[in-house]
Amino acid sequence: MPTTPLRAAARVIILDDEQRVLLLRYAENGGFWATPGGALEAGEDPSSAARRELHEELGLSANVELSTPLAKRSREHHVGGRLVRQVEQYFLARLAPADINPARAPQTDNIRSRRWWPLYEVHATSETIYPVGLPDLLTRLVTNGMPDQPVVLE
Repeated sequence: MPTTPLRAAARVIILDDEQRVLLLRYAENGGFWATPGGALEAGEDPSSAARRELHEELGLSANVELSTPLAKRSREHHVGGRLVRQVEQYFLARLAPADINPARAPQTDNIRSRRWWPLYEVHATSETIYPVGLPDLLTRLVTNGMPDQPVVLE
């Protein structure tokens, strides 16, 4: 029986001073909102991949300060029309909207838009947001701070 290919990825939850989260709208799989990030390249560690993705998708410099791993998730889904088991590590970055410069982003993939979401809107929206557990994670993060161990997300 063939196994699903493994795809390691790193993603970043970006919060601003108003506790809004930056989500990107991707065109794949019918469209969805998600945190910035993507697959690790050969020989790359998760935090380096996260910084590279922030540069590619948002035009940020490579010295963005990231937290220790905040969360992790393993899920099968389609990427580029191919089913993979994606294993993700999530990091936290605290940035201002002015830090984001899409004009300097060299690789925007299938990103259709960017939006800063207040926490109540993340909870209330009927739009698809991945990972599924992001609203609850954000509430715990804003209320209790960083967890001692990475949170497991759906």
